[in-house]
Amino acid sequence: MKVDAIFRSRRSNVLATRGMVATSQPLAAQAGLSILQAGGNAADAAIATAAMLNVVEPISTGVGGDCFALYYDARTAQVTALNGSGRAPSAASIQAITELGYANMPTYTGHTVSIPGAVAGWSDLLERHGRMTLADVLQPAIWTAEHGYPVSELIALGWRTQEKKLRRDPDWQSGDIDNGPPQPSGHELLIDGRAPRPGELMRIPTLAETLRGIAAEGKAYIYRGDFAHKLSEHVQRYGGWITPEDMAAHTSTWDEPISADYHGVRLYECPPNGQGLAAILALNLVAEYDLSTMPTADRLHVLIEAMRLAFADAQQWVCDPRVHAIPLGALVSKEYAAQRRQRIDMQRAARSVPYGAPMAGSDTVYLSVVDGEGNACSFINSLYMGTGSGLVVPGTGVSLQNRANLFVLEPAHPNALAPHKRPYQTIIPALTVHIEGEHAGALHACFGVMGGYMQPQGHLQMVVNLIDLEMTPQQALDMPRWALAGPSADLGAQEEGGLVQVEEGWDFGVLADLAQRGHRLAPVTGFARSAFGGGQIIVRNPINGILTGGSDPRKDGCAVGW
Repeated sequence: MKVDAIFRSRRSNVLATRGMVATSQPLAAQAGLSILQAGGNAADAAIATAAMLNVVEPISTGVGGDCFALYYDARTAQVTALNGSGRAPSAASIQAITELGYANMPTYTGHTVSIPGAVAGWSDLLERHGRMTLADVLQPAIWTAEHGYPVSELIALGWRTQEKKLRRDPDWQSGDIDNGPPQPSGHELLIDGRAPRPGELMRIPTLAETLRGIAAEGKAYIYRGDFAHKLSEHVQRYGGWITPEDMAAHTSTWDEPISADYHGVRLYECPPNGQGLAAILALNLVAEYDLSTMPTADRLHVLIEAMRLAFADAQQWVCDPRVHAIPLGALVSKEYAAQRRQRIDMQRAARSVPYGAPMAGSDTVYLSVVDGEGNACSFINSLYMGTGSGLVVPGTGVSLQNRANLFVLEPAHPNALAPHKRPYQTIIPALTVHIEGEHAGALHACFGVMGGYMQPQGHLQMVVNLIDLEMTPQQALDMPRWALAGPSADLGAQEEGGLVQVEEGWDFGVLADLAQRGHRLAPVTGFARSAFGGGQIIVRNPINGILTGGSDPRKDGCAVGW
């Protein structure tokens, strides 16, 4: 291993040939595997896994959130990108927010709830790429929500941090001016008003009923009818704008993925409004360096500086491209990368990193699935901050996201709040294919790293670990990580060096070297390591089809295969 760091995990890679699922909770991984064993493909297994995660990790994901997917079709060697994120309601207004006294978007009020796109995304992925129906793939999640499951350890720890938000306690400090009336419905995700303890049996019968409705009626159950009315009424109760008409108008979109070629592979990301652009920009920047032979401190310095440049651009340009034009072709070009690369000083961390102006030309779950035919689905589903807004639609077990928190209140900014507009999205799946030799076009890896602004940083680190440092999936995930503290200006754009969180395990000499170059380092240990996200990786051998999977030791999950 070509790094100065401590190998911190005793997990082995998982090996299989007929299919594999990797995600952050074992019961969810097994739900997906059962669908593969029943004849489903990667798309079918992905939705079964996502639905089960809604049940066993409801503080992070579910029906009330958004999703994105990259799908690799082994027959055509084509990659398609699904945008299952929702939009702001038709009555959304910057003026209304500022009149309430906010300088920035609130965090947990009804105003932060955008239309939940997850279920439409589930349905649309199956319709285009799957073999099974929603009724087929939701059965494991329905049974588990009804009969219960023992809560896993790290999820229980996270659940405990959400108690006051779900209860809307009077002493709960959210930072919002008005948290809404003290009439919460979050008790549906609690046991006697508290979070379930590790190993305690948790049942969510109201969520089981919601999933049954989706199984019976498809996505219409969520976007038309009684559920849409209940959701709208609850959001409006807490100041939000969503109406049944907004729910009925929601649609997913299929987009052309964006990509970057890097040392024999092509990295695919979903285009904006997702922040996958940041990973593409960073990878383009480091492509001209020989990271495989660099001393560790030099390599980390290059990666950190490239990520700062990439985030400066992403924070400026990532928005809803159907509302505000983005110079996407220019941003992802090699020419633009060469121009921006000149800002990297090998001896010194940047004092400031402004965004470029090219001319036009956590709390999330991630899952990876590769089936025996070589189809792959890189899938991410999220509520955003813990239980999202903390608002649970009464009688449904559905937590609602707070993705509209990521809008800005400057009317001229590309990501400004506006009706029918999608906000900047942190959740991003990733996928790589071979681009050289006889296996050009074949799947290389299906992977992702969850966790807010950590995600593009995690993608960059995983690609370098897999390609330049020749690590196996589990090794790549086990390695200690670094992360620019975010979001926005805190990502290091405006202060010398910026703040860089570093996980325990790096050699002290390497950290001292980085500090001498001007990086402001913040060591992170223990359970706080969750800040570095949770990744899953499945690599496919193009010669014999062998699948090698790894699952992040920072989470409760695993990779499972057959």
